[in-house]
Amino acid sequence: EEDLLNDVCREVVERWSDSQVVDSKEEKEDEVQAITSMMEKQARVVVKPKEVSQEEKQRKAALLAQYANVTDEEEYPFPALLGALRDISCSKPPQTTLSQLCRPSPALFRNTNVEDVLNARKLERELLRDEFQKKKEQDKLQREKDKLAKQERKEKEKKRTQKGERKR
Repeated sequence: EEDLLNDVCREVVERWSDSQVVDSKEEKEDEVQAITSMMEKQARVVVKPKEVSQEEKQRKAALLAQYANVTDEEEYPFPALLGALRDISCSKPPQTTLSQLCRPSPALFRNTNVEDVLNARKLERELLRDEFQKKKEQDKLQREKDKLAKQERKEKEKKRTQKGERKR
């Protein structure tokens, strides 16, 4: 009876393992099929070339011509970099260091971002201060008006009560 039980267990395990092998083969085939179908879809997609009008072509040509032609009278914006490039191309030892090349001359560039931000904040603070001062003055005037109105109401009430007492 134990042998029969072991045989049945072994057969169940064998069939289960056979079914797993078949499933994994089918999954691999499905994956390959999915990949090939995606590749075929991507191959079918055709990118249309961008249509550029004649006017845009002319504008581009004019810009390229404008910036491509640097005359002798115009100064190259990075003279140190230009000299270093010549040194490198002529296999001479460079006369300038990398830090000198990366640091632009103060006459060419000036980063004003920090100054602009600080000035904008200062201007904003001044505007807020002015608005607060105006509001403070308006509140003061309103309190004075309210005080005068209250005083007038008291005086009217007093006069009315005096008339009522005289009539009695």
